[in-house]
Amino acid sequence: MSEGTPVTAQPWDLVAEGYAEAAATVLGPFAAHALEYVGLEKDSEIVDVAAGTGLLSLAAAELGARVHAIDLSAPMIEHLTAAAEISGHTTVTAQVGDGQDLPYEDASFDAGFSLFGLMFFPDRPKGFAELRRVLRPGATAVVTAWAPAVDSSLMRALFGALTAGDPNAALPQPDARSLENPAVFEAEMRAAGFDEVTIRSHTVEVCFPSAEALWDTMTRSSAPLTVLRHEVGEEEWQRRTDAAVERLTVTYRANTPLHTTALFGVGAVPAS
Repeated sequence: MSEGTPVTAQPWDLVAEGYAEAAATVLGPFAAHALEYVGLEKDSEIVDVAAGTGLLSLAAAELGARVHAIDLSAPMIEHLTAAAEISGHTTVTAQVGDGQDLPYEDASFDAGFSLFGLMFFPDRPKGFAELRRVLRPGATAVVTAWAPAVDSSLMRALFGALTAGDPNAALPQPDARSLENPAVFEAEMRAAGFDEVTIRSHTVEVCFPSAEALWDTMTRSSAPLTVLRHEVGEEEWQRRTDAAVERLTVTYRANTPLHTTALFGVGAVPAS
């Protein structure tokens, strides 16, 4: 949950399987909340940028929207496509592509979303500008980014466990240059041409049945930690996992709520 993940396909390719299975625990409520900002109608045309495995895309399809999903990672798109087919959502079209260079015509969509995706772009202004370009006059954009990790009891629990296996692990500190700074978030949306921009926070509480479930869910849905696992190898990762779970067994009581907060940037394309 940090903006420190480089936007190349590899980290997201590696995490795709675990992300599809585990991320909904934390991200599902945020996807549902994002859709509350837009009055979708049957056959509304929307774009989901950096769609991942499709939590928001599939939820929007449930509401009757026609969804165009795009992500840099082919495995992510494969999972999204498979999930749409299993669910019978024939209105979802997914493709591999770069959110900083969207393959859509100007003014193509009634609403646009990016759920914890655009925040990672190397060129965020370009990402916002492309999202603005493909939206119709009067359309709404909803972009989410994580609030500072230090304000999240979920992230504090995770990084506390990480330090048990790696004393050099450190909780990410606030970065005033990132979208976790509401002033930066608003300024970048306005610079891209959005009006009526508001930045609002939304907090979600999640519970886990055990220390093992907390660790498994959070590590399998984290691109940086999946890359770390790949780099250190399975033997070392298992050592760190054992240490982390032992720490969590002491510090986390089963089914205790942990909270995490996201910022929602909501803006409108001028009607004329």
